[in-house]
Amino acid sequence: MAPLKSLERDYPLIDSTFQNFCASHGIFTVEDFLIHDLYLLAVLAEQHNNSEKLKQGITQVLSIIESRCQLWLNGLELLDDVEQNKHALSTGCERIDAFLQGGIREGYLTELVGPSSSSKTQVCLQTASNVARKYSGRVMYFDSGNSFSSKRIVEFVSQMSDPANNQANRTLQQVMKSIVCHSIFDIFTLLDLLHQLKNSLRSQMGCQVRMLIIDSISSLISPVLGGSGAHGHALMVTAGFLLKELAHENNLAVLVTNHMVAGEVGVSKPALGESWKNIPHVRLLLSRDHVTNISSMSILKHPCLATGKSAEFVIRGP
Repeated sequence: MAPLKSLERDYPLIDSTFQNFCASHGIFTVEDFLIHDLYLLAVLAEQHNNSEKLKQGITQVLSIIESRCQLWLNGLELLDDVEQNKHALSTGCERIDAFLQGGIREGYLTELVGPSSSSKTQVCLQTASNVARKYSGRVMYFDSGNSFSSKRIVEFVSQMSDPANNQANRTLQQVMKSIVCHSIFDIFTLLDLLHQLKNSLRSQMGCQVRMLIIDSISSLISPVLGGSGAHGHALMVTAGFLLKELAHENNLAVLVTNHMVAGEVGVSKPALGESWKNIPHVRLLLSRDHVTNISSMSILKHPCLATGKSAEFVIRGP
Protein backbone atom coordinates (compact mmCIF):
# COMPACT_ATOMS: atom_id res chain seq x y z
CA MET A 1 0.00 0.00 0.00
CA ALA A 2 0.95 3.67 -0.30
CA PRO A 3 3.49 5.38 1.96
CA LEU A 4 1.90 7.87 4.34
CA LYS A 5 3.96 10.64 2.70
CA SER A 6 2.08 10.11 -0.58
CA LEU A 7 -1.13 11.21 1.17
CA GLU A 8 0.26 14.55 2.39
CA ARG A 9 -0.65 16.57 -0.72
CA ASP A 10 -4.35 15.65 -0.68
CA TYR A 11 -4.79 15.36 3.10
CA PRO A 12 -3.20 18.24 5.11
CA LEU A 13 -3.64 16.37 8.41
CA ILE A 14 -1.14 13.77 7.18
CA ASP A 15 1.69 16.30 7.49
CA SER A 16 5.34 15.80 8.45
CA THR A 17 4.50 15.98 12.17
CA PHE A 18 1.98 13.16 11.85
CA GLN A 19 4.34 11.15 9.65
CA ASN A 20 7.19 11.54 12.16
CA PHE A 21 4.89 10.45 14.98
CA CYS A 22 3.89 7.34 13.04
CA ALA A 23 7.49 6.61 12.00
CA SER A 24 8.57 6.69 15.65
CA HIS A 25 6.24 3.71 16.18
CA GLY A 26 7.29 1.79 13.08
CA ILE A 27 4.47 3.01 10.83
CA PHE A 28 5.56 4.18 7.39
CA THR A 29 2.78 2.97 5.08
CA VAL A 30 -0.99 2.60 5.13
CA GLU A 31 -0.38 -1.14 5.42
CA ASP A 32 1.73 -0.64 8.58
CA PHE A 33 -1.13 1.46 9.94
CA LEU A 34 -3.63 -1.35 9.36
CA ILE A 35 -1.69 -3.96 11.36
CA HIS A 36 -0.91 -1.63 14.26
CA ASP A 37 -2.81 -1.50 17.55
CA LEU A 38 -4.81 1.66 16.85
CA TYR A 39 -6.08 1.95 20.42
CA LEU A 40 -2.47 1.98 21.63
CA LEU A 41 -1.54 4.49 18.93
CA ALA A 42 -4.30 6.84 20.15
CA VAL A 43 -3.02 6.48 23.73
CA LEU A 44 0.50 7.35 22.59
CA ALA A 45 -0.86 10.38 20.71
CA GLU A 46 -2.39 11.65 23.97
CA GLN A 47 1.15 12.09 25.34
CA HIS A 48 1.98 14.77 22.74
CA ASN A 49 1.26 18.49 22.95
CA ASN A 50 -0.61 18.38 19.63
CA SER A 51 -2.54 15.25 20.60
CA GLU A 52 -5.83 16.44 19.10
CA LYS A 53 -4.30 16.99 15.68
CA LEU A 54 -2.54 13.61 15.81
CA LYS A 55 -5.80 11.87 16.68
CA GLN A 56 -7.51 13.69 13.84
CA GLY A 57 -4.77 12.37 11.58
CA ILE A 58 -5.42 8.81 12.80
CA THR A 59 -9.12 9.27 12.04
CA GLN A 60 -8.25 10.70 8.62
CA VAL A 61 -6.12 7.66 7.66
CA LEU A 62 -8.89 5.31 8.81
CA SER A 63 -11.36 7.24 6.67
CA ILE A 64 -9.05 6.95 3.65
CA ILE A 65 -8.70 3.20 4.19
CA GLU A 66 -12.45 2.77 4.53
CA SER A 67 -13.12 4.67 1.31
CA ARG A 68 -10.60 2.61 -0.67
CA CYS A 69 -11.00 -0.85 0.78
CA GLN A 70 -13.08 -3.64 -0.70
CA LEU A 71 -16.68 -4.11 0.31
CA TRP A 72 -17.43 -6.31 3.29
CA LEU A 73 -18.06 -9.97 2.47
CA ASN A 74 -21.49 -11.36 3.36
CA GLY A 75 -21.97 -14.62 5.23
CA LEU A 76 -22.42 -16.70 2.09
CA GLU A 77 -19.19 -15.34 0.59
CA LEU A 78 -17.30 -16.03 3.82
CA LEU A 79 -18.65 -19.60 3.91
CA ASP A 80 -17.59 -20.11 0.31
CA ASP A 81 -14.08 -18.86 1.14
CA VAL A 82 -13.80 -21.31 4.03
CA GLU A 83 -15.03 -24.26 1.95
CA GLN A 84 -12.93 -23.43 -1.09
CA ASN A 85 -9.70 -22.13 0.42
CA LYS A 86 -9.38 -22.81 4.15
CA HIS A 87 -8.52 -26.52 4.21
CA ALA A 88 -7.09 -28.54 7.10
CA LEU A 89 -3.50 -29.74 6.72
CA SER A 90 -2.78 -33.13 8.31
CA THR A 91 -0.23 -33.14 11.12
CA GLY A 92 0.79 -36.74 10.40
CA CYS A 93 -0.61 -37.84 13.77
CA GLU A 94 -3.95 -39.61 13.31
CA ARG A 95 -5.21 -38.83 16.82
CA ILE A 96 -4.45 -35.11 16.52
CA ASP A 97 -6.02 -34.94 13.06
CA ALA A 98 -9.17 -36.68 14.28
CA PHE A 99 -9.32 -34.42 17.34
CA LEU A 100 -8.98 -31.24 15.25
CA GLN A 101 -11.27 -32.55 12.50
CA GLY A 102 -8.53 -32.72 9.90
CA GLY A 103 -5.49 -30.98 11.33
CA ILE A 104 -4.06 -27.45 11.30
CA ARG A 105 -6.39 -25.21 9.31
CA GLU A 106 -5.27 -22.85 6.56
CA GLY A 107 -6.12 -19.20 7.10
CA TYR A 108 -5.80 -19.56 10.88
CA LEU A 109 -3.10 -18.65 13.39
CA THR A 110 -2.84 -21.73 15.62
CA GLU A 111 -0.91 -21.63 18.89
CA LEU A 112 0.49 -24.59 20.83
CA VAL A 113 1.00 -23.70 24.48
CA GLY A 114 2.54 -25.89 27.14
CA PRO A 115 5.42 -26.34 29.59
CA SER A 116 8.88 -27.45 28.60
CA SER A 117 9.06 -31.00 27.18
CA SER A 118 5.31 -31.12 26.45
CA SER A 119 5.85 -32.18 22.79
CA LYS A 120 5.36 -28.70 21.24
CA THR A 121 8.48 -28.93 19.10
CA GLN A 122 7.82 -32.57 18.22
CA VAL A 123 4.33 -31.68 16.97
CA CYS A 124 5.84 -28.84 14.90
CA LEU A 125 8.49 -31.11 13.37
CA GLN A 126 6.03 -33.89 12.58
CA THR A 127 3.55 -31.43 11.09
CA ALA A 128 6.28 -29.82 8.96
CA SER A 129 7.39 -33.26 7.74
CA ASN A 130 3.88 -34.34 6.80
CA VAL A 131 2.84 -31.08 5.12
CA ALA A 132 6.05 -31.06 3.06
CA ARG A 133 5.51 -34.72 2.12
CA LYS A 134 1.78 -34.78 1.48
CA TYR A 135 1.03 -31.36 -0.03
CA SER A 136 2.66 -29.60 -2.92
CA GLY A 137 4.24 -26.54 -1.36
CA ARG A 138 6.81 -25.20 1.02
CA VAL A 139 7.02 -25.05 4.81
CA MET A 140 8.74 -22.02 6.35
CA TYR A 141 10.19 -22.93 9.76
CA PHE A 142 11.39 -20.10 12.00
CA ASP A 143 13.49 -21.58 14.81
CA SER A 144 14.21 -19.34 17.81
CA GLY A 145 15.67 -21.94 20.18
CA ASN A 146 17.97 -24.12 18.07
CA SER A 147 15.38 -26.89 18.36
CA PHE A 148 14.96 -27.68 14.67
CA SER A 149 16.27 -31.17 13.93
CA SER A 150 16.91 -32.40 10.40
CA LYS A 151 17.53 -35.87 11.84
CA ARG A 152 14.07 -35.86 13.40
CA ILE A 153 12.54 -34.82 10.08
CA VAL A 154 14.22 -37.83 8.45
CA GLU A 155 12.80 -40.10 11.16
CA PHE A 156 9.26 -38.77 10.70
CA VAL A 157 9.42 -39.12 6.92
CA SER A 158 10.78 -42.67 7.28
CA GLN A 159 7.88 -43.57 9.57
CA MET A 160 5.41 -42.25 7.00
CA SER A 161 7.00 -43.97 3.99
CA ASP A 162 6.89 -47.56 2.82
CA PRO A 163 10.45 -48.97 3.04
CA ALA A 164 9.72 -51.17 0.00
CA ASN A 165 8.88 -48.11 -2.10
CA ASN A 166 11.73 -47.28 -4.48
CA GLN A 167 10.67 -43.62 -4.33
CA ALA A 168 11.31 -43.33 -0.57
CA ASN A 169 14.71 -41.69 -0.95
CA ARG A 170 13.38 -39.26 -3.56
CA THR A 171 10.47 -38.39 -1.25
CA LEU A 172 12.88 -37.69 1.60
CA GLN A 173 14.97 -35.39 -0.57
CA GLN A 174 11.87 -33.53 -1.72
CA VAL A 175 10.68 -33.08 1.88
CA MET A 176 14.05 -31.75 3.02
CA LYS A 177 14.12 -29.28 0.12
CA SER A 178 10.57 -28.13 0.87
CA ILE A 179 11.26 -27.19 4.51
CA VAL A 180 13.08 -23.85 4.68
CA CYS A 181 14.48 -23.16 8.17
CA HIS A 182 15.58 -19.76 9.46
CA SER A 183 17.23 -19.29 12.86
CA ILE A 184 15.95 -16.09 14.46
CA PHE A 185 16.64 -14.71 17.91
CA ASP A 186 14.83 -11.36 18.19
CA ILE A 187 11.50 -9.79 17.32
CA PHE A 188 13.04 -7.38 14.80
CA THR A 189 14.46 -10.19 12.68
CA LEU A 190 11.06 -11.90 12.87
CA LEU A 191 9.23 -8.81 11.62
CA ASP A 192 11.77 -8.38 8.83
CA LEU A 193 11.35 -12.00 7.70
CA LEU A 194 7.56 -11.75 7.88
CA HIS A 195 7.59 -8.68 5.65
CA GLN A 196 9.91 -10.47 3.22
CA LEU A 197 7.55 -13.44 3.18
CA LYS A 198 4.58 -11.14 2.64
CA ASN A 199 6.23 -9.49 -0.36
CA SER A 200 7.25 -12.87 -1.76
CA LEU A 201 3.73 -14.24 -1.43
CA ARG A 202 2.26 -11.13 -3.00
CA SER A 203 4.50 -11.46 -6.05
CA GLN A 204 3.97 -15.26 -6.04
CA MET A 205 7.65 -15.85 -6.59
CA GLY A 206 8.76 -19.49 -6.41
CA CYS A 207 6.98 -22.44 -4.83
CA GLN A 208 3.71 -21.89 -2.96
CA VAL A 209 4.08 -21.70 0.81
CA ARG A 210 1.52 -23.86 2.61
CA MET A 211 2.61 -23.45 6.24
CA LEU A 212 4.61 -21.12 8.50
CA ILE A 213 5.89 -22.48 11.83
CA ILE A 214 7.47 -20.34 14.56
CA ASP A 215 9.01 -22.29 17.43
CA SER A 216 8.80 -20.38 19.64
CA ILE A 217 7.01 -17.04 19.34
CA SER A 218 7.19 -16.34 23.08
CA SER A 219 11.01 -16.46 23.24
CA LEU A 220 11.10 -13.67 20.66
CA ILE A 221 8.43 -11.45 22.20
CA SER A 222 9.00 -11.91 25.96
CA PRO A 223 12.34 -9.99 26.04
CA VAL A 224 10.71 -6.79 24.74
CA LEU A 225 7.70 -6.86 27.09
CA GLY A 226 9.55 -5.85 30.26
CA GLY A 227 9.41 -2.38 31.78
CA SER A 228 6.65 0.19 31.83
CA GLY A 229 6.95 1.30 28.20
CA ALA A 230 4.40 0.39 25.55
CA HIS A 231 6.92 -0.25 22.77
CA GLY A 232 7.23 -3.99 23.47
CA HIS A 233 3.46 -4.40 23.53
CA ALA A 234 3.18 -2.59 20.21
CA LEU A 235 5.78 -4.90 18.64
CA MET A 236 3.91 -7.96 19.94
CA VAL A 237 0.58 -6.80 18.54
CA THR A 238 2.19 -5.85 15.23
CA ALA A 239 3.71 -9.34 14.90
CA GLY A 240 0.42 -10.99 15.83
CA PHE A 241 -1.70 -9.11 13.35
CA LEU A 242 0.90 -9.53 10.60
CA LEU A 243 0.76 -13.31 11.16
CA LYS A 244 -3.04 -13.26 10.95
CA GLU A 245 -2.91 -11.15 7.81
CA LEU A 246 -0.45 -13.57 6.19
CA ALA A 247 -2.67 -16.51 7.14
CA HIS A 248 -5.93 -15.03 5.90
CA GLU A 249 -4.81 -13.37 2.68
CA ASN A 250 -2.64 -16.29 1.50
CA ASN A 251 -4.62 -19.26 2.88
CA LEU A 252 -1.52 -20.02 4.92
CA ALA A 253 -1.55 -22.31 7.96
CA VAL A 254 0.42 -20.54 10.70
CA LEU A 255 1.55 -22.59 13.70
CA VAL A 256 3.38 -21.01 16.66
CA THR A 257 4.47 -22.26 20.08
CA ASN A 258 4.26 -20.51 23.44
CA HIS A 259 5.62 -21.48 26.85
CA MET A 260 3.98 -21.36 30.28
CA VAL A 261 4.67 -18.96 33.16
CA ALA A 262 3.63 -18.91 36.81
CA GLY A 263 0.21 -17.41 37.43
CA GLU A 264 -1.82 -16.66 40.54
CA VAL A 265 -1.70 -19.18 43.38
CA GLY A 266 1.06 -21.06 41.58
CA VAL A 267 -1.15 -22.07 38.63
CA SER A 268 0.70 -21.99 35.31
CA LYS A 269 -0.67 -19.94 32.42
CA PRO A 270 0.42 -19.22 28.84
CA ALA A 271 3.05 -16.50 28.48
CA LEU A 272 2.63 -13.12 26.72
CA GLY A 273 -0.38 -11.98 28.73
CA GLU A 274 -3.98 -11.05 28.12
CA SER A 275 -3.42 -8.96 24.98
CA TRP A 276 -1.77 -11.84 23.13
CA LYS A 277 -4.32 -14.49 24.05
CA ASN A 278 -6.94 -12.76 21.91
CA ILE A 279 -4.74 -12.84 18.80
CA PRO A 280 -4.53 -16.56 17.82
CA HIS A 281 -7.61 -18.07 16.21
CA VAL A 282 -6.84 -21.41 17.87
CA ARG A 283 -5.10 -22.16 21.20
CA LEU A 284 -4.18 -25.73 22.06
CA LEU A 285 -2.73 -26.74 25.42
CA LEU A 286 -0.19 -29.58 25.42
CA SER A 287 1.07 -31.66 28.32
CA ARG A 288 3.01 -34.91 28.57
CA ASP A 289 3.28 -37.71 31.10
CA HIS A 290 7.02 -38.35 31.27
CA VAL A 291 6.51 -41.84 32.69
CA THR A 292 4.18 -43.20 30.00
CA ASN A 293 5.34 -40.73 27.30
CA ILE A 294 1.68 -40.07 26.49
CA SER A 295 0.88 -36.49 25.49
CA SER A 296 -2.44 -34.72 25.85
CA MET A 297 -3.96 -31.89 23.80
CA SER A 298 -6.79 -29.68 25.09
CA ILE A 299 -8.72 -26.94 23.29
CA LEU A 300 -8.46 -23.55 25.00
CA LYS A 301 -9.86 -21.59 22.05
CA HIS A 302 -11.24 -22.61 18.66
CA PRO A 303 -13.76 -20.93 16.33
CA CYS A 304 -15.34 -24.25 15.32
CA LEU A 305 -14.72 -26.77 18.13
CA ALA A 306 -15.85 -26.83 21.75
CA THR A 307 -13.33 -25.70 24.36
CA GLY A 308 -12.36 -28.05 27.16
CA LYS A 309 -12.21 -31.14 24.95
CA SER A 310 -8.99 -33.15 25.10
CA ALA A 311 -7.32 -36.09 23.40
CA GLU A 312 -4.25 -38.22 24.07
CA PHE A 313 -1.57 -39.02 21.53
CA VAL A 314 1.98 -40.33 21.26
CA ILE A 315 4.73 -38.87 19.09
CA ARG A 316 6.66 -41.92 17.96
CA GLY A 317 10.41 -42.05 18.39
CA PRO A 318 12.92 -43.50 15.95
